[in-house]
Order: sequence, then structure tokens, then C-alpha cells
Amino acid sequence: MPLILPGNVGSATAATGFNVDNSARFTKASSDYLNRTHGASGSTRKMTISFWIKKSVSKDHGQADGMMILGGQQDSYPGFHLTFLSSTDVVIFRDARAANDVKFDVRSDAKFRDLSAWSHIVYALDTTQGTASNRIKLYINGTQISDLAGSTASGGGSGDPLYPDENLDTIFNGNEAHFINKYASNYEDFYLSEYCFIDGLQLAADQFGEFDSDSGIWKPIDVSGLTFGTNGFYLDFKDSSALGNDANGSNNWTSNNFAAINQTTDTCTNNFATMNPLDNYFAGSTFSEGNCKIVTTGGNITYNTSTMGFSSGKWYMEVKLGSSSGEVLGVIRGVSTGNNNDNKIGNRSDGFGYDYRGLVEGNGADLGGTFAAFDSGDVIGVYADLDNNELYFSKNGTLQNSGTGLTLPAGTYFFAVGDNHGSNAATLEVNFGNPISALDNTAITDDNGHGAFEYSPNITGDSVAKKFYALCTKNLAEYG
Repeated sequence: MPLILPGNVGSATAATGFNVDNSARFTKASSDYLNRTHGASGSTRKMTISFWIKKSVSKDHGQADGMMILGGQQDSYPGFHLTFLSSTDVVIFRDARAANDVKFDVRSDAKFRDLSAWSHIVYALDTTQGTASNRIKLYINGTQISDLAGSTASGGGSGDPLYPDENLDTIFNGNEAHFINKYASNYEDFYLSEYCFIDGLQLAADQFGEFDSDSGIWKPIDVSGLTFGTNGFYLDFKDSSALGNDANGSNNWTSNNFAAINQTTDTCTNNFATMNPLDNYFAGSTFSEGNCKIVTTGGNITYNTSTMGFSSGKWYMEVKLGSSSGEVLGVIRGVSTGNNNDNKIGNRSDGFGYDYRGLVEGNGADLGGTFAAFDSGDVIGVYADLDNNELYFSKNGTLQNSGTGLTLPAGTYFFAVGDNHGSNAATLEVNFGNPISALDNTAITDDNGHGAFEYSPNITGDSVAKKFYALCTKNLAEYG
């Protein structure tokens, strides 16, 4: 059975002198992508592709198309691509001149299904090597993978070759158009960070990362000193107005359909929570925008949870309400396993929810207090204080219930959102610090400088000044 590969979520908590500031959030709904046609042919025999990726969807949870990391010849042969296949959740590196003329097809045997974490992928090619297995090397989170797979069928019926022939000139890195997140008219949702293309050299993963000496976790290192070659590039995504800028030189990519909000601070050195599409069996919600937007079915009255939980510290999220007036949001204690129809957040003994009517419930009972009703366009803040076991809510920046918190039992909690109607779907934009739409107010960070929020994470609750933080791994390492 193939390995189900976890991501490298812990990398963001490792001590490091190098921090990655930004990533790009690619979104299917906006059809955003990058493209470039090289002005000169580079090496077609030696190259290295290195990138950090945080997937948003998988085969069983909404992925319709492959995630194109680098490819060309969009709907005809010859074709070349490095992508995550939609049908198997594996990463593939492929060069095909025709349906019956595949030059190589190198796939990970491992399946990438962790949607909460960042993973580092390196494909290093050198067709001049005498040993076939040395011509393409795959590294995942710093470790070379020897258990590789290939295509099991081809137009000729005999299967496609795993490795290229010696001295093959690939069609990667030629004068053809190259694309990131575009195959014909197909696009997908994912986050991409620290994307490097090395023209003319086959490099190992240790040129792009290292194992942390204390934790043993794989983490990125500064790549600015590498030799990138003729068509080489380094996409660091630091310019929100031009996400395709080459930080190494002038091999820039053209940005298509991106907005400034596509630049995020969710990176391989500071991983932010998103909503969890793997905890969606009963809810059946539709996830998009890097798993920060949810549309409920309007059938089941249920909820979805965050990818990260917390048992101590003070944590904040915002939810911008969309097209329905039936939303409910709050926190769930423990791992959700009994999430089914007619079982909204506040109906559970381990759930606390604030709904559109201004009702706050726990264990199916009205917990009392004074809370305003809310509707489409409102922004609700959720403040979970696990140091003092108290929960607060705000509406459009105004703290509810006169700043008096609700008592939470001790435990591990997850943020949760859902709907309160069996017939109306709810649309919810969840912001853990990386908003998916422009903020109406000036972007506000937490006191550690992390995140971007509509309203302040700091409040006076129960007559005490309290500072709450974005739910990300750097904050969890300090306060969680």
C-alpha cells in the first residue's frame, strides 16, 4: 500500500535564522496563474525544480483538476508538466512527445493528502548520468525518495518509461510557453512558497533546506546565493503587485487574474490554520479560496472545524458573513467525530455557538447574556481564552455581552463555523490572519506582528486587558 504522506507542518515551529515572509495563494475561482516563455533556450538535460506547497484539496475532497506546478503545451502534444495528479494525489514529472511517445514519467509512490501542512518537493534532473535512477531524483522534505512509481499504461499498452534515456533533451526549459496553475482551462487551489528553478545543475535538497539541529524538522534556508542559470528564477512572492517577479534576476513571470490579497503570510516558516476539508463527511460543505471560504449545503445542520486546535493560550478568528442569515460559529472541544444532521455547534455538549439570532448556546441550552443578531456583511470575532477558559464574541468590532465571557470547560478546542438552517446555505469567509478579501479597515496584526484582521485581536474581557493571537505555528510555539 502506498504511503499516505504527511506534510511538514512542524517546520514552522523549528528555530531558524531564515524566515519566509510570503507565499502566493492560487485560487480556482479566480482562474489565476503565472506564465512565461523563455527568451533563450536553457539546458534541456540538467535542471532542478524546488518548491514548498500547501495543498488545499485532494482526490477525495474536492479536487477536480491537477495542480500544475510547471507545465506547457496546454491541450496537445508534445506536453510536459510537473503536477499533483487529481486521480491519485501523487506528484508527477512527465515528458510526452505524443500519446505513444512518453520519454519519462516519474511519480511519487507516496500520496499527498495532508491539507494542513507545508511540504518541500525537489525534482532534480540530469540526463547525462550513466545510471538511469540518477537521471531524475525526487526529494520530499529533505529525504531522497527511492520508492518511485511510473505510469502503468500508455497508448502502446506496455507502460511508459520511468526514467529518461541517457542524454535525452527534454522539452522542459525550451522556448515553449510555461505555466503555473494552468492546464488548458483547468485551475486549482493551493499555496506556493520559495519556488526555485535552477537551469543547468542537478542539485540535492540540501541546497534549499536543512534539518533543524534541535527538532530534526526540515526547514528552508536562504537560496539567494545559488547559481540559477540562463532561465533560472526564484519566486519569493514578496511583491503583491507582481507575484511573478524573479527575486534572483529578470526572468519574471506574468501574473494573470491575481489580486494583492493573493499574497499571504501563510508560509513554510509560519503555517496558518485554515478550515479543514477532511472533517467534512456529514457537512458536505464546499471549500475554496485556500480553504478559507465555506459554502454549506443548506441540507445538514452541522459545522466544519479548523485544521489547528489549542488547549492553552488566547486565540482569535474573524468570520465575514455571506449570503444567508443562518450562520452559527464558535468552538468545539475535542476532535469532531459525531458531527451529523441537526447537530449544530451549540447543540453539542462540547460545543459553544453564537448564531444569527443573537443566541449563544452550549449543550443545546441558551447560555443567556446579551448578544446582537447578525446578518450578511457583518464580521464576527471569536476570542478563545484557554488560559482562563473563557469565550468572547464581537460583532463588527464591538464586544458582545458587555465584555463578560462564557465559561469553557478545560480541553482542546477547534474553531468551528456552520449554518443553522436545514434549507438555507450559508457562505462564510474565515480569517485566521490571512484574509481572502480586502479589509474595510486598516489591516491589524496581533501583538506578535502576525496576521491581518479587520478588527483588533485585543479586548478588555471581564474587566481585564487581554491580547489574543492569530492561530499559526509561530504563535502556537510560544503560547500553545
